[in-house]
Amino acid sequence: MHFITRTARLSVAAVALTGLLALTACGGSDGNSVAGANDKIGVSLITKDSSNPFFVAMQKGAKEEAAKNNVDLTVASGKADGDEQGQVQAIENAIAQGQKGILITPNGPGVNSAIKKARDAGLYVIALDTPPDPADTVDITFATDNFEAGKLIGQWTAKQLGGKPATIALLDLFNDKVVSVDYNRDQGFLTGLGVDTKDAKKNGDEAKSGSYGSGSYTIVCNEPTKGAEDGGRSAMENCLTKNSNINVVYTINEPAAVGAYNALKAAGKTSGVLVVSVDGGCAGVKSVKDGVIGATSQQYPLKMASLGVESIAKIARGGDKPKNSDGLDFFNTGVALVTDKAAPGVTSIDTAKAGTLCWG
Repeated sequence: MHFITRTARLSVAAVALTGLLALTACGGSDGNSVAGANDKIGVSLITKDSSNPFFVAMQKGAKEEAAKNNVDLTVASGKADGDEQGQVQAIENAIAQGQKGILITPNGPGVNSAIKKARDAGLYVIALDTPPDPADTVDITFATDNFEAGKLIGQWTAKQLGGKPATIALLDLFNDKVVSVDYNRDQGFLTGLGVDTKDAKKNGDEAKSGSYGSGSYTIVCNEPTKGAEDGGRSAMENCLTKNSNINVVYTINEPAAVGAYNALKAAGKTSGVLVVSVDGGCAGVKSVKDGVIGATSQQYPLKMASLGVESIAKIARGGDKPKNSDGLDFFNTGVALVTDKAAPGVTSIDTAKAGTLCWG
């Protein structure tokens, strides 16, 4: 029989204790460890950029909720909409800091591998506003139903046209990458208008002319704007060189819509043109009231961000994980059509009501 001396037994115990302490220390920064009620929770909010009022509002909502939930919030962003590498670096920083979770509005598929790395490290990752492709790249998405947002402005446009021919400019987000918010809004708009789309995840593959239901349509252009006012203006200018008789302008968001309107105004072409958009910020609601935009779909970025911060804090402290809305692959934070020219059969709110709900 082999006997172990008392000294040897103490040595083994010391080694085991040292190993246990090391594991405990590692667990203190592991995204999988459960935090105490009074522990500070590290969370990163990574937006597409830091200047768009939509993302500024999102940052405000996240900061307010962080203060309520004892969350140490790090705010980061890409340099501009589409800057994937800037977001990748912010994700890497969150992992290195041992944070519990990440809230991100993805700038494109180039961030997917970094998100996977974060989840593998134990961080809970929530996409905001822009579901990644595929949707299960993140743990869950809190977002507007962007297809529904587009569909609402499409239905409103069809009612306003009343069977008149539609000569359409589609001012999208990108033409060099595919993101869900871009094709969902564009394809939702065309569906609401009554245009037969082909691939619901691809912009620009529908027939360039045909019937939209009660009238005929011609699609003049699909131009990228990068969601910016100057991008909207240059995109609209390009479209007008192709056809100066455009009477329907779909825009990815309200900054692009304002830029498009300014291009139309400079060309003396604002009369009789329907400009529609998505966002619902206070500036956008004012643009509807002033007649710059005919209708917009209002979304709620503060709600997305505050729910995201609250959810990660709960999960980090051992609470339940959020679930997708019924029938969707994301958690729906709501949308409302905003217009002062209500259309029969299309549910909407006016600018007075939208002004109490807007942001920015």
